[in-house]
Amino acid sequence: MKRTEIAELGEFGLIERLKKYETRQHASTLKGIGDDAAVWKIDEERYGLLSTDLLAEGIHFDLGYTPLKHLGYKAIAVNVSDIVAMNGYPKRAVVSIALSNRFSVEAIEELYEGMKIACERYRVDLVGGDTTSSRSGLIINVAIEGEVSAQRIAYRHTARVHDVLCVTGDLGAAYIGLQIMEREKQVFLANPEQQPDLTPYDYVVERLLRPEARLDMVEEFRKREVIPTAMIDISDGLASEILHLCTQSNAGALVYEERIPIDRMTYEVAVNEFKIAPTICAMNGGEDYELLFALSPSDFEKVKDHPDIVPIGYLTHPSEGTYLQTRGGNLVKIEAQGWNHFKKS
Repeated sequence: MKRTEIAELGEFGLIERLKKYETRQHASTLKGIGDDAAVWKIDEERYGLLSTDLLAEGIHFDLGYTPLKHLGYKAIAVNVSDIVAMNGYPKRAVVSIALSNRFSVEAIEELYEGMKIACERYRVDLVGGDTTSSRSGLIINVAIEGEVSAQRIAYRHTARVHDVLCVTGDLGAAYIGLQIMEREKQVFLANPEQQPDLTPYDYVVERLLRPEARLDMVEEFRKREVIPTAMIDISDGLASEILHLCTQSNAGALVYEERIPIDRMTYEVAVNEFKIAPTICAMNGGEDYELLFALSPSDFEKVKDHPDIVPIGYLTHPSEGTYLQTRGGNLVKIEAQGWNHFKKS
């Protein structure tokens, strides 16, 4: 049998390959692999949502600079973000952890304290899970269940040509936060007596270590009587998420570089300290946990004055491709160059 390396496929190629093993035994199951959450029918008015995320030490986080309380908070927040991306409300979560004997009971309580704080913030019931030992560091898996009105659910595959493409918040900050923490880690390893001063970078570091899910936007959409025609959370970089949304909605897109929201601190640190184009941080960095969504032109009129919703372009016919128009007016094909879980070392 031919051996195929996982790195050849990458995360999304592997998921596509595994789709053939998806099973459907119940008529109430409406959506499986391919969106931010699975969907099933509760009744005529409500759909249930289910999602899961796994965080592995050395892959998704570094305990050299990640406080356990922050990590617990993040583990819940990134799962809430998946439910939010379906325009739903989170309800219940279960947490499974694998850990080695280098962790004390007090350390694990610190982790769970962060989870508790996040659950209280997002109104999530933490109702159980599982624990086991690990020989390869700390592993955290959260499964979260939520609910959405059947009339208000937002999938990835239902956007339409001419819809306005929008994002929330600002992008690229988590990536710059990661660069800072990795740099300071190397400084500390070279000279443990030199303690880092992260005060000048508080915003971008917090975006990395303690991200927030945009649950507030679900309520904002409801209040303004707006329903995104498609939505996805930005966990793997804006470029990757644009391609997901466009591919599944059979659409192209034109995105304007000048419209991509980037915080001043992100911009200045990227340019002055790391010599990185801020647009690259936003397009390919990931872990921002903001929302990318499409709105009909009429619905966009209802939110265009919102300070945290930014139009970055619009959807086009699929034959027109998916492009970024630079500040200089050039068209650059959008390609997913975000972080690859299975890249070759």
